[in-house]
Amino acid sequence: MTAQAFNPYEHYEEMMIPMRDGVRLATDVHFPVNDDGNRITDPAPVLLVRTSYDKSKEEWDTVRGYYPRHGYVFVNQDLRSRFRSEGDGRYYHTCNPWEGEDGYDTIEWIADQPWCNGKIGTLGSSHRGIVQTVAALHRPPHLVAQWVEQAPTNIYAHEAREGGAMCFHMAAAIHNHALDSHELRNNPEGVLAVAKTFQNMREFLSDTPWKRGEIALSHAPHLEETLFNYYTRGEYDEWWANENLDQTPYLNRHADIPVILTGGWWDPFAGGTADLFVELTRRNTNPTRMVFGPWAHGTQRTDATHEGDVDFGPDAQWGMAKFNPIRRRWFDRWLKDEENGVDNDPPILLFVMGGGDGNKNTDGRLNHGGHWRYEHEWPLARAENTNFYLHADGTLTTNPPLSQSEASGGYPTTEVNTSITYTFDPDNPVPTLGGNVAGFSAMDKPEDGGPVFDEMPSPGKQADTILKHAYSLVTPGPMHQREQPGLMACSEPYPLLCDRPDVITFQTEPLTEDVEITGPIEVNLWISSTAPDTDFTAKLFDIYPPSEDYPDGYHLNLCDSILRTRYRNSWTEPEMMSPGKIYPITITLTPTSNLFKTGHRIRVDISSSNFPRFDINPNTGEPMGRHTHIRPAQNTIYLSYNYPSHIVLPLIPID
Repeated sequence: MTAQAFNPYEHYEEMMIPMRDGVRLATDVHFPVNDDGNRITDPAPVLLVRTSYDKSKEEWDTVRGYYPRHGYVFVNQDLRSRFRSEGDGRYYHTCNPWEGEDGYDTIEWIADQPWCNGKIGTLGSSHRGIVQTVAALHRPPHLVAQWVEQAPTNIYAHEAREGGAMCFHMAAAIHNHALDSHELRNNPEGVLAVAKTFQNMREFLSDTPWKRGEIALSHAPHLEETLFNYYTRGEYDEWWANENLDQTPYLNRHADIPVILTGGWWDPFAGGTADLFVELTRRNTNPTRMVFGPWAHGTQRTDATHEGDVDFGPDAQWGMAKFNPIRRRWFDRWLKDEENGVDNDPPILLFVMGGGDGNKNTDGRLNHGGHWRYEHEWPLARAENTNFYLHADGTLTTNPPLSQSEASGGYPTTEVNTSITYTFDPDNPVPTLGGNVAGFSAMDKPEDGGPVFDEMPSPGKQADTILKHAYSLVTPGPMHQREQPGLMACSEPYPLLCDRPDVITFQTEPLTEDVEITGPIEVNLWISSTAPDTDFTAKLFDIYPPSEDYPDGYHLNLCDSILRTRYRNSWTEPEMMSPGKIYPITITLTPTSNLFKTGHRIRVDISSSNFPRFDINPNTGEPMGRHTHIRPAQNTIYLSYNYPSHIVLPLIPID
């Protein structure tokens, strides 16, 4: 047998690793092999994954079959109270207070084994990235390096309550985690109830406020508790501040080790990835690296060159055939002491989207194109942060609004405020068309061709069996901004979003030269409302001109976010608004990198809803998740000399 034909299960053992409190965590250990495929018995470096998604899933086949062939012990572990691990049944999605200690204990137990040479690296994405960062806060002595993919460092800000609004993809994600929870092991009624929630996910997200004890998650009380914490804890409080939810206050404790972070421009945790890079670079002496690609959550591991119906060209393709060797090169340097040039690599590799011809390719996708580029710091030092002002005629320019005196030719006069008012009706929210979402699963009902669940799958196989019928309720990444049949909140005549009366658009004239925008982005608005509390949303677009392939043009969404106005000054101390009073607010968008070609337009949309990406504000000012009614709000954006609403875009000089 050759190493290429190596069966990762021929030389592996499942071990139960004891934690400090006696709970044992189920752990698969795959041993390295030589060129003949025989197990190497000398101590070797170890790569560790700690997962809430089942260590035995097929998704790991290309990983556990790869690293042992290259001299590593590959270790994959179920988290406490997940799958084959022990525990008391308590499991709180990504909010488990014991993860730091469990990570420490696992790493140090491995270091004591005769098959480990004392050097351990960790890897994994999403929740598997969160537990890496939490473990690093506890500084296990034998943790040598990490590769953290697409993971938040602040559950409040990045995952559950972006801008103070609840991110509804987390409601779907928690139901996903419930299917194989220990709490439902002997509860087929509960499993069936959760499965039916996926088939009724549209109604579930629309029928709010939720009530404790009245939803399927009541069968899994600890996950129900997490959902209601996400839903009702609008203020950042002591619960959100725990290290297992927010690592940012504790980064002074982070192990000073080499760390590489990867993110996607349409990953909901993109801002957290970039912020962690900045902080670790500032604090640590060992190298921190960052990779950003044209990916949604988790898609860097696929072979696709596209997200949604937008293609970025062959250079965008990673997939495991490319990803595994790149990742191995990183660990070879730090766990095997190979002088392979990693030390000399620039600290950042990012994908600049855009530059394609804008036609439909043979797969029917927009050829947007893009290219990889190395950088040395974040934000880019050469970025020119430029204010683009929102004007009442719908234009977006670098010229600030004129004073009334300037507008009247120099004659002194009292300024007349320039503003735009629109109605935000919670019963008619703006639909989510693409964007930064993760795990937004739903299933068709039986009457629409969906499955009938007469017999429950066995524990450990429930999520895989049930969710094989699922689809994403929201298309991750980019898509043309026209309402479509079948999408939530869309209705006839399926207009362009820019034609809705509650979507206020501002765009440049067609560009006379290429423009690159790379970096973090913020939108500064002056607003008022008839409601004591409401939302304002902002989106940035690359607008293609009309063409034979795209008669509307193509309205390509790049990044977006939201602000719940009660949190305009503080995440901890909410403040209601007085009707008609003008307030400044800032909406922080996720970072992006895009080349806007000559003839395109840069556009910003302002509105007050983006559903179901975010929950809908009832406009009443009542406690989060406990409103008793809803009401329309008259929301106003001010666009005058004294109230110059604008977006700050990081322009990159083009040679």
